[in-house]
Amino acid sequence: MDLQKIIEDLVDTFLSAGDLSLQLREKGLSKEMKSDNTPVSNGDIEVNNFISSQISKVTPDIPIISEETSENKDNSKLKDFWLVDPIDGTYDYINNLEEFTINAGLIINNKPVAGLINAPAKKRMFYSYGKGKSFEFTNNEKINLSELPSRRTEPLNFISYSNKIKPEIQKIYDELGVKKHTRMKSSLKFCVVAAGEFDGYVAEPRAYEWDIAAGHAILENSGGSVKDFEGNEILYGKKDLKNPSLILKSKNII
Repeated sequence: MDLQKIIEDLVDTFLSAGDLSLQLREKGLSKEMKSDNTPVSNGDIEVNNFISSQISKVTPDIPIISEETSENKDNSKLKDFWLVDPIDGTYDYINNLEEFTINAGLIINNKPVAGLINAPAKKRMFYSYGKGKSFEFTNNEKINLSELPSRRTEPLNFISYSNKIKPEIQKIYDELGVKKHTRMKSSLKFCVVAAGEFDGYVAEPRAYEWDIAAGHAILENSGGSVKDFEGNEILYGKKDLKNPSLILKSKNII
């Protein structure tokens, strides 16, 4: 399997999907609440259909699990598959904010090996296809994230999902020496940690595998790490597709 060719063949698709998402938002989105009380818009669905169809053309034999469809979600025997989150950060998307992302992570033997994340409102495109091969493409420039110079901050600056830090997360902050945190939503947090702009992220079990798969590949392949609270490797294709706890670290603090 030529991971480089697969991912590079999809970069333009993800840039086009970003343009599509912004065009749909400019026209005015229709939105509704799903059964889990989270919002979904016509943009989520149209972007999902577009990127899923293109992924299927590039890798016709690899199944897709997407947040916005029911297909393959009950198949717990899959080892090789795509995890797609067409719009991560739908609240930001429908409210004209900038942190939403378009995501696809490729899972081989239950491990994330490659991924693409576009943050179109921020004009930042990230992708990865192997160790030492995580990139940002912005302003027509391709930057290898693993080759960026160390930019460790003092004190450590982590990303947080909320301004209110839960006790179990504060305990880990204290152990690591984290003194500062900045709120950020969506999978963009994986990308900015991979780029060394922040030092890490800690989260209790929440969200689903499609929320983190692409970012996991990008961060780990940049030289960073993604583990659970016990230091265990995180595998994909779990029966309920739910995430365990997470500790992200940039390559600067491993």
